Amino acid sequence: MSALDLTGQQVTVAGLGVSGVPAARALAGLGAVVTVVNGGDGERERAQAAPLEELGITVRLGDGDTLPEGTDLVVTTPGWKPTSPLFQAAEAAGVPVWGDVELAWRMRGPDAPPWLAVTGTNGKTTTVRMLAAILEAEGLRTAAVGNIGVPLVDVVLSDEPYDVLAVELSSYQLHWAPSVRAHSATVLNLAPDHLDWHGSMEAYAADKGRIYEGNTVACVYNVADKATEDLVREADVEEGCRAIGFTLGTPGPSQLGVVEGILVDRAFVENRQQQAQELAEVSDVTPAAPHNIANALAAAALARAFGVRPQSVRDGLRAFHPDAHRIEHVADVAGVAYVDDSKATNTHATEASLAAYEHIVWIAGGLAKGATFDELVQKSAGRLRGAVLIGADRGLIREALARHAPDVPVVDLDRTDTGAMSEAVREAARLARPGDTVLLAPACASMDMYLNYNKRGEAFADAVRTLAAQEQ
Repeated sequence: MSALDLTGQQVTVAGLGVSGVPAARALAGLGAVVTVVNGGDGERERAQAAPLEELGITVRLGDGDTLPEGTDLVVTTPGWKPTSPLFQAAEAAGVPVWGDVELAWRMRGPDAPPWLAVTGTNGKTTTVRMLAAILEAEGLRTAAVGNIGVPLVDVVLSDEPYDVLAVELSSYQLHWAPSVRAHSATVLNLAPDHLDWHGSMEAYAADKGRIYEGNTVACVYNVADKATEDLVREADVEEGCRAIGFTLGTPGPSQLGVVEGILVDRAFVENRQQQAQELAEVSDVTPAAPHNIANALAAAALARAFGVRPQSVRDGLRAFHPDAHRIEHVADVAGVAYVDDSKATNTHATEASLAAYEHIVWIAGGLAKGATFDELVQKSAGRLRGAVLIGADRGLIREALARHAPDVPVVDLDRTDTGAMSEAVREAARLARPGDTVLLAPACASMDMYLNYNKRGEAFADAVRTLAAQEQ
């Protein structure tokens, strides 16, 4: 039963897609008169529009800029920029704009489950899925939802009696979700990303920081990333809410960390000045790369804030297996490991990926999204055996390598067709020595060559398997 009544309200939904379609359905169910506007007017959009129109929802394709007359509320999908003409028109008319997450929050009934919320530049999906696995190990009814692919609107309307939700929230979603108040939340890390959408690093960080607003039990931050702690300090939280840090080093009081290969808790123990509770071993985390250990500590902190027992943290982490294309070991060929981290679409994620291996032949490139690569190359140069560059903006990485790693051999593939990946893997194999890792960690988006990072990772894995077959 929804707590929100929009009977007779004229509501405009900005965008179709994964979240726009369920939002439109939900709004119609709440009694609203719904119009969906969408800039695209292709076969896919018309297929999405047809079932909505059968529900009496008006769908206006090919014009996403004009605010329908009489609109009382705009509900937007995450990808629409705040500078879009539709939102400017709404502001001029005094019409509020909610995101689909804000809509879901306002629809929650009186017995709605609390949210344990996760955001950050990188690691969100992995951390949320780890958290859900830990909660399930505790015997709680939960789901990994939000930006992870399960729309929150659908979850709120579900008859499933959840105990708690593990919620991934992007900066886009948080921008349009001013009312959300989590039980506990974390910002995993902050690095420049999506600045074309937010306008500045300051605006991006501020939107990430919204996740801490109104937290009731714990604001979990990254000790190694001071910006996340600063966001906690700036947040307006409920009385008694605690700041909880996670670190790859020895934890201080009110922190979780690592001691001699053991994940330990000095936050949710009776005497945190003198006691530490063992939670799991580093070997319980797959893969045990440093940034993934950090993800596990953040998930553990949120679970412990909810009262989960230590053994459930261990059991949940043991049960968890990462999604594809996230530091995924594909195969060993002639003594060389081939690892797919196609999800590393920005420099921050790629830096973490490169730090997980000692000797690397790096496959990189794609759409840079305004990124620069000097700092990444400076930090990682000592690990590079060679580099193979693909994609539209590979020249930016080539120039950074020339400046900061001039002795590293570079293969520049002057092609952007999808077949380039097979050549890239062959060239990487030529540069690699036994004991090395050939790592696809592009530091760039994929859309210049592939539909998405999944397709890019699949192309890499296919090329590796072909190479393995030839070696037999």
